[in-house]
Amino acid sequence: MSALAWNADARFALYYAPSCESAWWQAGSTWLGRDAQSGERCAQPQPPGLTRPLAALTDAPRRYGWHGTLVAPFRLGAGLTQHDVLAAARGWALAQRAFTLPVEAATLGDFVALRPANADGETRIRELASSALQSLDGLRARPSAADLERRLAAPLSDRQRALLLQWGYPYVFDEFRFHITLSSSLADADERATLLAWWRERTPALGPLAIDQAALFVEPAPGEPFVLWQALPFSDGAQPGDRNDRQQHEVSSQ
Repeated sequence: MSALAWNADARFALYYAPSCESAWWQAGSTWLGRDAQSGERCAQPQPPGLTRPLAALTDAPRRYGWHGTLVAPFRLGAGLTQHDVLAAARGWALAQRAFTLPVEAATLGDFVALRPANADGETRIRELASSALQSLDGLRARPSAADLERRLAAPLSDRQRALLLQWGYPYVFDEFRFHITLSSSLADADERATLLAWWRERTPALGPLAIDQAALFVEPAPGEPFVLWQALPFSDGAQPGDRNDRQQHEVSSQ
């Protein structure tokens, strides 16, 4: 779907996503069964010990694509276009400095996810997300009364409720916890343990994440798969000549 066809129902998100040429992108897209940049389906592995296909355990994160959230999905404010969000996001990205982020596989409630492996990494990625949120906040449409009522019905702390009212999302700033989701919500502890073991065996070989770019993802219409629209290299994150060669990614949703 062309970007020109996106309407007011489209949602934009600023995510961390590794380079589409990287081993991390290939590993993550294969794990989820979908490449969010190309739109192609991927043959998923089947960790030993699972009694269900991996596809059944990864349907929720598959729709969003391989990513870690920096700025949660939002609709654009009145009078704003995708070109405005691209310009703002690109300008923010060019002011950022690249760093590496060691990660580890862990359980987060009923989910399996990758998270920062140390406190320094947690702090640096939280600061990056906070900067992005403040830079892009003027672009988002404020939630409707119905949306606010629905979100406020969730079990939130007083701090999270205040953040939701001001920033449109409760898990920002000090409440932000960077993660890359590896599973849907899984009630079966054995399934969580199997996925956790699979990733703990492979994460060391993949090494730390190179936090050298962000990416704009788009949900073209409610419920459709998110697509990687535009990679946004940081000031020192691109190889020589890459920035001039990068073209806007306008990919088809499935």
